[in-house]
Amino acid sequence: MTDTENLVFLFDVDNTLLDNDRVAHDLRHFLIQNFGVERQNCYWQHFEQLRNELGYADYLGALQRYRVEFPRDPHMLKVSEFLIDYHFANRLYPGSLDAIERLKQWGATVILSDGDAVFQPRKVERSGLWDAVDGRVLIYIHKEQMLEDVEQRYPARHYVMVDDKIRILTAMKKIWGKRLTTVFVAQGHYANDTAEVSKYPPADVSVLRIGELATAELPMLVREPVSREKDLGMVG
Repeated sequence: MTDTENLVFLFDVDNTLLDNDRVAHDLRHFLIQNFGVERQNCYWQHFEQLRNELGYADYLGALQRYRVEFPRDPHMLKVSEFLIDYHFANRLYPGSLDAIERLKQWGATVILSDGDAVFQPRKVERSGLWDAVDGRVLIYIHKEQMLEDVEQRYPARHYVMVDDKIRILTAMKKIWGKRLTTVFVAQGHYANDTAEVSKYPPADVSVLRIGELATAELPMLVREPVSREKDLGMVG
């Protein structure tokens, strides 16, 4: 096993390890049941407005804005409970935890996500991802702008970033260059937006499903030398 200072694997959460599109679908169905179609649409309008303002999804923030607009809605507490107590572990993609365990044998595994300061950590914890990476969790407003902080917390000669957003991978590659292997996971609505994906150069590695990494070999993920071959267990 390699020294964890030599190699660090960074994992995005939403639509990379966890099917956030399904979470949003379930929330949409719950809102329609409790609010009706019209007010459900109001919630998502607040959600999109906040995402444009903040640069990340803020489900609880959108609920607060909905509350300001409809302060007497008796179903508000039900929605809050739905979000906080959602069974995120049921929405992990097949092979997500296996992929983390596979890569953990070669280096430190770290959650590197965007999101708010309450709901996103709750999602990571309740999904089991927090424990899977032994508490190595970083959540920023814009993670691609925080790579200096990532380096200080988890120094390494080489990084591997696994993400469903090619825009994020491209931005990180511009900063870290050959020190980074980008792994694009073609899951979720961002990854399947062909017009958006075509705006950026391809990632170093592309997989259709996160579960494919559960059987990945190290040379596939590390194109640049990380340390001596014997440190990586690649020679007898």
